[in-house]
Amino acid sequence: MSDDQIPADSKLTTSKRRWAAEGKFLTGRISRAETERLPPGQHLVKNWPVLDLGEQPQISLSSWRLDVFGFVEKRLSLDWSAFQAIEQSTYVSDIHCVTTWSRYDNRWEGVSTRDFLDLAMPTAEAQHVLLTSYDGYTTNLPLADFAAEDAILATAWEGQPLTREHGGPMRLVVPHLYFWKSAKWLSRIELIGADRAGFWEKNGYHMYGDPWREQRYSDD
Repeated sequence: MSDDQIPADSKLTTSKRRWAAEGKFLTGRISRAETERLPPGQHLVKNWPVLDLGEQPQISLSSWRLDVFGFVEKRLSLDWSAFQAIEQSTYVSDIHCVTTWSRYDNRWEGVSTRDFLDLAMPTAEAQHVLLTSYDGYTTNLPLADFAAEDAILATAWEGQPLTREHGGPMRLVVPHLYFWKSAKWLSRIELIGADRAGFWEKNGYHMYGDPWREQRYSDD
């Protein structure tokens, strides 16, 4: 079925077309001149530093599950096989950590957040997303940012399965926000109306986290 045949009120088709027309949420070399690619206060690294809350949960593929609920027409509870059966995508994007490092040209494979949302079908009340990880970590972001053009529920990096230390077997990647918004070991996605602070947001970090505006802390 083509997008032209999909009822506008049942999927994100209308929003997708609007975002594409406006060029929203394009990041890195896609939309920025090379001289503007690195956000202020950041420095480039070649490695990928590991940051977490001190726990790296061990999640077997046989026990892994992703739950989606809240303001959706269809609640989802997917095991690994069901998640892998969704159409797979590949994106290359930059990542920017609030601790001041950035890494260019990361190749991700997984499920596009837009394709994923088409399965759950957000209702009109859905405005924000609250993410919960297997280690208890939470973070928040607007639904429009979760559905950014290059946002992905990533299961592989640089052609290899995502390692445990970097959020495997699956993590979110939203390249245009500071990387603390890209929750590792993702287990639950709740679509909510009013914004709700997550772990770092309750502990002094910015509610949005735009790297180019240096929105690191709550008073930035």
